[in-house]
Amino acid sequence: MRPGRAAQAFTADALGSNAAVQKHVAVLERAGLVVKERRGREQIVRAEPDALDRARRALDGLEAAWRGRVERMSGLLAEAPETGPGAQQRTEGQSR
Repeated sequence: MRPGRAAQAFTADALGSNAAVQKHVAVLERAGLVVKERRGREQIVRAEPDALDRARRALDGLEAAWRGRVERMSGLLAEAPETGPGAQQRTEGQSR
């Protein structure tokens, strides 16, 4: 069995309320990233390393895709002629 921590321990570490910690843990549990088990009066929470690795790889892929999109947009914007009120004034001033 892998070690875990009591859900209450996260409250002390994060300085959040017990209800807020329980809500966050419930979201992580629904996502399959953690598992809760009851030991006496405590809820023990432990991470699921394989699920966390899959999530990390998925997020890394999304990050790479968005970085590529931003770079392409930046390139397109750099190539595009300036438009708008300020560009019109600059163009008129240059032609004099």
